[in-house]
Amino acid sequence: MIDAAFTDLAGLTSAKRACAVLGKSRATHYRRQRPRSAAGSAVRTPRAAPSNTLTPAERATVLATLTHESFVDKSPAQVWATLLDEGTYLCSESTMYRILRAHGAVRDRRRQATHPPRTRPELVADGPGQVWSWDITKLHGPVKGVYYDCYVIIDIYSRYIPGWLVAPTETGDLAKAFIAATITTAGAPPRVIHADRGTSMTSKPVALLLADLGVVRSHSRPKVSNDNPFSEAAFKTLKYCPTFPDRFGSIAEARSFCDEFFTYYNHQHRHSGIGLHTPASVHHGTAAEIQQLRAEVLDAAHTRHPDRFRRPPRPPALPQEVWINRPTLETVTQNN
Repeated sequence: MIDAAFTDLAGLTSAKRACAVLGKSRATHYRRQRPRSAAGSAVRTPRAAPSNTLTPAERATVLATLTHESFVDKSPAQVWATLLDEGTYLCSESTMYRILRAHGAVRDRRRQATHPPRTRPELVADGPGQVWSWDITKLHGPVKGVYYDCYVIIDIYSRYIPGWLVAPTETGDLAKAFIAATITTAGAPPRVIHADRGTSMTSKPVALLLADLGVVRSHSRPKVSNDNPFSEAAFKTLKYCPTFPDRFGSIAEARSFCDEFFTYYNHQHRHSGIGLHTPASVHHGTAAEIQQLRAEVLDAAHTRHPDRFRRPPRPPALPQEVWINRPTLETVTQNN
């Protein structure tokens, strides 16, 4: 009934007013006017070309002008302005873009900087002295704007710190001397030394030193902090130490604190990543003996009170392998 009344009323007034008088939804009215395909979606009628559109001949002229050798390297805006200065108007700038887009000619023609893909570092150590990771962190000095640089090397398998240095600045020469001194103290260089892409880490003095020693250099990918997890974790342990100060009064005070902390870290800190052994114990090979003693103590406790355990207790296991980015199956297959 409403549809019949709407038909009569629509001839006398607008569709908007007829819908308002009869209480009919305009959206429903217009939707019902559009035919639907078999799939159920409304069939859209092709949009009629505007009456002021360019003719095919005019479009061809615009395209030929834009691709002419005098304009081929210029943007449509520059072409439009140049032609206008010469007393010629072909079309608007947006129409030029539409014509170029229709022929697949709209793109950035400037030379773009391209960077080669960075290799994902995949390092594996199954014993101490194989892979070292190093980094530098800032320590706040006595006043704002004054910092000391703390260089730290860590063995990723044992978590042992064979060398550290607190210096007033960060340079490639200092880094070279620091790494060389640490290798001398350790007695032998590692197979790989890993670091991020800081200026000292990628400096020429460090690169030449490691090349002379036959040590493989490895670097994190840009902006990927997870590629250097062991150094980052060691710095977090340092700075979350309850006695770590907000500021150091002098570089001597910073060195004294680091000496005490890293001695504690190596010889007293029970590290969860190495079965709650100390880094020195794992690094120097006494962890297996301690592991056996722990097992005997737990066995004795289980024998005395088996009802207190759901299963025979075992000490936390020592790692068999430690890695930075666990190698994929494809990488392992290639290496074998």
